[in-house]
Amino acid sequence: MNFPEPNFFLVGAAKAGTTALYNYLGQHPRIFMCPIKEPNFLADEVRAENFSDEARVKIDRWRLAFRDYLTGPVCEKFPSGPVAEWQDYLKLFQCAGDRTAIGEASPCYLWSKTAPHNISQRFPDAKIFMVLRNPIERAFAQHLHTLSFANQPMSFREQMDAALRSSNKQIGELYPFLEFGLYSEQVSRYFALFPRERIRIFFYEDYQRDPRTLLRAIFRFLGVDETFSPDLSERHMESRVPRSFGINRLLRQSGIWQAATRLSPRGLRKMVRPAVFRPRATMALDPADRARLADFYRSDVGRLSTLLDRDLSGWLDPAAGLR
Repeated sequence: MNFPEPNFFLVGAAKAGTTALYNYLGQHPRIFMCPIKEPNFLADEVRAENFSDEARVKIDRWRLAFRDYLTGPVCEKFPSGPVAEWQDYLKLFQCAGDRTAIGEASPCYLWSKTAPHNISQRFPDAKIFMVLRNPIERAFAQHLHTLSFANQPMSFREQMDAALRSSNKQIGELYPFLEFGLYSEQVSRYFALFPRERIRIFFYEDYQRDPRTLLRAIFRFLGVDETFSPDLSERHMESRVPRSFGINRLLRQSGIWQAATRLSPRGLRKMVRPAVFRPRATMALDPADRARLADFYRSDVGRLSTLLDRDLSGWLDPAAGLR
């Protein structure tokens, strides 16, 4: 059976607003987004055997549910997971209908050394776009996301120090935690394989300031009606740090929180969350940690600035701002 194939890819970066973009793009009547955000099929590194032991247990459970999902119409959204088979991957696009822009969003494709080549071989005419975020802020955002499901509290400094010491390349809390932000080589891999006119690079800071302008630019790039205005009121993937890791672990392991999320009205969930999670604004990046990561990323940011002909020094000096 012939299925429609993707013709564009949102390749990253991780924790740079890709979940929100995935949902906003999916509202456009001429855009079809893969029902699984982050199928990860085109990144050979993102396979079960390359994850930590704890993550592999979760992936095995996901696989069983995914097999059941594939027996249905494959139109409803399904949780993220590493799709490993070509035919399974293509099935995810069978509900695209006559929409002209067909795509998926797997942020690891930017970090992956194999994804650019695999995309170019499977879909040589594809369009590629990415959103880059200050790598220091990106790492901190990933840390906060990790805390939302961690069994034990870990400070940002502890996670950063452990990641810098670790030589373990299993995908987990420590890897590729910092490597996700080393953009210069990652972007260069796409430049080497795709014509520049089929690549667009956006910046998270611009997206935060004016999301509609960025969305119009993406719609224009994809060749769909750029005057379409998606509903931006819904928030996606906001970091929520538990007030009590013990209670949070109990709620997740017992299934209570998942059941409550499915069954309770959205308004009630919004009222309960402040009692369970700390506000994002209460979590701040320590200046010493920021300075240490600025040193870690400094040479890479310099290479990226040269590659893109854009001054990115504001990423390293918060007082300067992104110019």
